[in-house]
Amino acid sequence: MKHTHALLALVFAVAAFGAAAQTPANPIEPGLRAAQRGDYATARKLWLPLAEQGNTDAQNNIGVMFERGWGVPRDAVKAVEYYTQSAKAGNSAAQNNLGVAYERGVGVPARDPATAAQWYAKAAAGGDLNAQDNLGVLYERGEGVPKDLAMALRWYSAAAAKNHPSAQNNVGVMLERGNGVPADVVKAAAWYRKAAGQNHAAAQNNLGVLYGTGRGVKEDLVTANFWFTLAARGGSVNGATNRDATNRKLNDTQRAEVQQMLARWQNRNTKS
Repeated sequence: MKHTHALLALVFAVAAFGAAAQTPANPIEPGLRAAQRGDYATARKLWLPLAEQGNTDAQNNIGVMFERGWGVPRDAVKAVEYYTQSAKAGNSAAQNNLGVAYERGVGVPARDPATAAQWYAKAAAGGDLNAQDNLGVLYERGEGVPKDLAMALRWYSAAAAKNHPSAQNNVGVMLERGNGVPADVVKAAAWYRKAAGQNHAAAQNNLGVLYGTGRGVKEDLVTANFWFTLAARGGSVNGATNRDATNRKLNDTQRAEVQQMLARWQNRNTKS
């Protein structure tokens, strides 16, 4: 069965629309409500004056709109301009988003992992969970910063403790493989389970692999197939491959059991 590598599994996360601390008179709230119902034209109309007045959340959100082409023509350069304004004023979400732009080389002159790491570090220190996870990736890869598995685990763990699913998956991979930490497949399974419960496809596949091989958990092909199926539904290519491979090993009764597990999962997620 194929196992998803931590670095391939992690997608550098661009924060969605950010909001400041909740207050009765939060000026970006009307724009957020408009954006949440898909009315990006109204959101932009409401946020643009705020951004021009120096509201860092509005600046970040306008940047997201330009990056994704929501209500405006997609323009990565303009997105970076807005992220930079907001990031320089200390907005953690914008700092992370600017780091992503430099890490990917989108909207900036060239890919620059070192500058990305600097912005991630600022955002991570400010508590941005995406940035903590992204900074961990750079430390694990040794891109833009010296390779340091202990630092990678530190940042993954910080975000994972706050329930960030990608970071939880990455902690699990480090524990499973013994990267920068003594190998502990039982603990790895526990972290995969936390992320898998939040519909993180790579973690669902990774947990399925453990059930399929009996590492860290009792071997159970039915449960393995259940997790692989969820991973495949979430877009995991490895999950789809593993689902098909385990499905061929199940009998009709076991396949029916998987379908019952999937129905219960769907019911719980629909209610929540």
